[in-house]
Amino acid sequence: MQCFYEHDSREIGLPMKFSVFLPPQALTGQAGGKVPALIYLAGLTCNEETFMAKAGAQRLASALGLALVAPDTSPRGANVAGEADSWDFGVGAGFYLDATEQPWSQHWRMESYLTAELLPLITGALPLDGGRIGLFGHSMGGHGALTLALRHPGLFKSLSAFAPICAPSQCPWGEKAFTGYLGADTSSWAAHDATALMNQIKSAPYPGGILIDQGLADKFLAEQLYPEQFEAACAAAGQPLTLRRHDGYDHGYYFIASFIADHLAHHARQLGLDSLSA
Repeated sequence: MQCFYEHDSREIGLPMKFSVFLPPQALTGQAGGKVPALIYLAGLTCNEETFMAKAGAQRLASALGLALVAPDTSPRGANVAGEADSWDFGVGAGFYLDATEQPWSQHWRMESYLTAELLPLITGALPLDGGRIGLFGHSMGGHGALTLALRHPGLFKSLSAFAPICAPSQCPWGEKAFTGYLGADTSSWAAHDATALMNQIKSAPYPGGILIDQGLADKFLAEQLYPEQFEAACAAAGQPLTLRRHDGYDHGYYFIASFIADHLAHHARQLGLDSLSA
């Protein structure tokens, strides 16, 4: 069952939308009433519909008994001056953090929304197992998945990403977002930079491994993404990482659709599902 929801968000202070795919096991009680869930964080300009419409993940998730959840990428309807002036900042570009700078700090609270509000909401209202939640994402959402998983390791049992922004403190997208949301003091940025966070870790938070897929024909690879920096940080921390580089693949959803089965299988194993059943 593919579902779309809207609710009044306490953390955001505005209505927020999210989508949920429930496999048959969640509807028939085959899994003892609750199934594990995989939360997907989308990239710039996307919303709660993008992944569900484009990735082709539902058939395999159905076979695995895995729920899929996709929140929106930012608040909408705040009517903040300048919120829609740029495609890479403001609406559709929440960067999965809590803004500290005005006028963004009132509504742009995506980290608290996801971790303190949406997770309790969906695990309380839907047949989802709150002890078996995985996290993944694409591009800006890959940044969000890596940083939120490293900042809240107890919430998430598995982690992967497609073409994530791995060192946002050092790339134009991240510099623009962090300056606007967090301010010009760069000392606060490291707390939301996956490479910087991994460099601070003493032991592997995800011993089952992190999976990242990156297309080598991705036009954003050289200037925006920096997966090699996250790879080096993981090696230094002893964090198992599989970083796969694919010739000919770009940044779009055909790339995601090509490798979505591997990501679902990666999460299924770590969430206690039999990936071979698909």
